[in-house]
Amino acid sequence: MPVLTPLTQHVSAGRDLSKDEVIIAAAALATAEASDESKEAFLLALATKGESAAEIAAFAEAFRLRAIDPGVGQWSGEAIDVVGTGGDHAGAFNVSSLVTLVLASAGVIVMKHGNRGVTSKCGSADLLAALGVNLEATPEQLRRALTQLGYAFFFAPAWHPGFKSVVLPRRRLAARGQRTIFNLIAPLINPGRPAYALLGVANASLVEKMAGALGALGGTAGLVLHGVIGPDRGTDELTTATINHVRGTGTFANLATEWRAADFGLPSAPFTDLLGGDLATNLALTESVLAGKGPAGLTDTIALNAALGLWITGRVTHVREGVTIARELLLGGAVAAKIAATREFYH
Repeated sequence: MPVLTPLTQHVSAGRDLSKDEVIIAAAALATAEASDESKEAFLLALATKGESAAEIAAFAEAFRLRAIDPGVGQWSGEAIDVVGTGGDHAGAFNVSSLVTLVLASAGVIVMKHGNRGVTSKCGSADLLAALGVNLEATPEQLRRALTQLGYAFFFAPAWHPGFKSVVLPRRRLAARGQRTIFNLIAPLINPGRPAYALLGVANASLVEKMAGALGALGGTAGLVLHGVIGPDRGTDELTTATINHVRGTGTFANLATEWRAADFGLPSAPFTDLLGGDLATNLALTESVLAGKGPAGLTDTIALNAALGLWITGRVTHVREGVTIARELLLGGAVAAKIAATREFYH
């Protein structure tokens, strides 16, 4: 009997997988041990059942162990990732990319993990590459980037060879509008293993699950975020245009709340302020924001997320203090200088 068949039957009956069963499933998914058809059936059955926090954490750990080691452990304990699950179809600008540059400009080590746009026209990898980042940088280059730039970008396909074995099953399911466990673990398997995380999720129902999974993986502190745009519509960002569901992990494990822009002294914005587009559109928006001419809601959202990064890494005592610092870095030339330094470093 194919190795995935009994596990598919198990989850189809509504039963969660044990950690040992996840290890077996991950091994089959990451190699040619199982057929594409059996992988597709398993992934669909697991998603239909609904992945538990324990299953998400176990799959993330299994694929973390299969990731290529970039040798950046000396920075991991102070580093943060700003990442999202994607898949919200909200059409928002790449907020996390500019938040990365703001935090690096503030002296916070950032290990950004991401990919090209799949469900969006422009992913974090697309925008950062256009701003000068080399997606094919070697581990040695990334270690130098952490020293000289204060941040490094880990282009997901380059660090997770096991994902190649599920490209076709995932593609087939995506064509039917079906996400899989890989959409959920992608933000959790940063090869640099940063101790801090700002993690956005596309669906409000995932906030608790992903917080549980992130906490189980043992980081120092993190926030799992979801912005509610309207009934049955949300974004994997915390924004000044939305009601934001927030759940903390690690030292923030007791935090479970809703935040609005007004909680941080910021005006509420229309979600249209957050909209991005293709690469050319997002590059133009980047220039506008840095020149102080971008949509107010977008500028405020970038500053607020960067402030949260400053707060959870202990750089500021209050989020409002962080907003002031982040805005000055964003509009005062520091982020533009970081982009120039990035271009010079890689080229």
